[in-house]
Amino acid sequence: MNFARILRHLLTGRAVVRRLFSHASLAAIEQAIKRSEIGHEGEVCFAVEAALDTLPLLRDQSARERAVELFSQLRVWDTEHNNGVLVYLLLADRDVEIIADRGINVKVSAEEWEKICREMETAFRQGHFESGVVAGIGAVGSHLRTHFRAEKGPEGRENELPDTPVIL
Repeated sequence: MNFARILRHLLTGRAVVRRLFSHASLAAIEQAIKRSEIGHEGEVCFAVEAALDTLPLLRDQSARERAVELFSQLRVWDTEHNNGVLVYLLLADRDVEIIADRGINVKVSAEEWEKICREMETAFRQGHFESGVVAGIGAVGSHLRTHFRAEKGPEGRENELPDTPVIL
């Protein structure tokens, strides 16, 4: 049991999310998701969570395990082409995880997803939360455009998942 981690999670509340992601920042992230989805058939979802609940924390649930759980709960897997991508930020652990559905995951290496995560984490360490998320979403969108180019124009494309950032 990592007591420093437990303490970080207990002291990181939802107020931290509101401080780091203002309404304007969340609107900018939503627009970044909308822009990133132009030109490809994929779906991008961004979720941010201040800290884990007590029971998962005591079970030592990792950010990756939580992201996989949320991938299912948020139904990111439920897209026509199996190309939904979840970008998950767990603030208490200062950790970004990307979970991609099987349709895109076979085309983009784990190293490429990890590179995007590390770039976002670097931006966050510099205090650039909004721009870090926007850049990460742009990079995810670039991979989706490469492998799942849109067959229809933006007006003919169905948006299968909400573009609004998920605050947990």
